[in-house]
Amino acid sequence: MKASRIAAAGAVAGVAVLAVSSPCFAHVSVQPEGEAAKGGYAVVGFKVPNERDNASTTKLEVTFPSDHPLSSVQPQPVEGWDIKITKTRLATPLEVHGKKIDEAVSKVTWTAKGDGIEPGFFQKFPVSVGTLPEDTDQLVFKALQTYSNKEVVRWIEVPQEGQEEPENPAPVLALTAPAEDGHGHGAAADDKASDDAEKASAETTAASDDDSGGTDTTARVLGVVGIVVGAAGVAYGVLAGRRRTA
Repeated sequence: MKASRIAAAGAVAGVAVLAVSSPCFAHVSVQPEGEAAKGGYAVVGFKVPNERDNASTTKLEVTFPSDHPLSSVQPQPVEGWDIKITKTRLATPLEVHGKKIDEAVSKVTWTAKGDGIEPGFFQKFPVSVGTLPEDTDQLVFKALQTYSNKEVVRWIEVPQEGQEEPENPAPVLALTAPAEDGHGHGAAADDKASDDAEKASAETTAASDDDSGGTDTTARVLGVVGIVVGAAGVAYGVLAGRRRTA
């Protein structure tokens, strides 16, 4: 009986040790700074953790969605990394601000100049993107992570709603509802806010004028009272002086 209990305890302890010693299953992900609103621009960051104990991450390749091409992709310089931008001609040109764009960024590659992302660390790679599509709720960015030992981890599996997360999920950027940008309801709201501000300013000015009028009247009354009191003081001083002389 005791032997079976000891064996069971040993098995539990062994599983615990394996759980603690196993590597953290973090993966390459993408998150916006604030919100990524449909039809707008956003700055997103690709977060790359190092999952190996004996190698550094030396390269990151991010493929941009071809089904929803982005007209503007501008990576932010990252110290210690070279950046290469690859563009592809579009089968259907995009129209942005009245201009037709026939090519878009299809891939951005970051290559380490030195050691890269060492074990126990992560790195963020910021990119400004836009305009974000309005006909989808998310964008999928497939990524390849290369280590100094030549190992390549392919983060390309698209997560499916209602299913377990795949072993190597691709970074997914969730898009929020379009922001009011001065068109339609947004312009009406701005006009109303402007009218309210002008009305409030007029009311404040009127109240200030009333207060100013009341203050002027009070000042005048106090001035008259002060003159009367001063005159009385002078008369009293003269009479007192005469009495002393007598």
